[in-house]
Amino acid sequence: MKNQEINEMAAKDLQERLEAEKQNLNRMKMNHVISPLENTSNIKKAKTDIARMMRVLAEKSKQN
Repeated sequence: MKNQEINEMAAKDLQERLEAEKQNLNRMKMNHVISPLENTSNIKKAKTDIARMMRVLAEKSKQN
């Protein structure tokens, strides 16, 4: 997900997307433990997206 897309999202939508991405990351980690993933860089990308979302959400909460 790109920074521009994240910045344009409303705080409520961003919070919902953040929870979904966290669940997806946990699912990927569990699947990787059971049987190695073909593309492990997806885990890193998910972590990066989560960090971006958390940063934008913190900025939006400071503005209010």
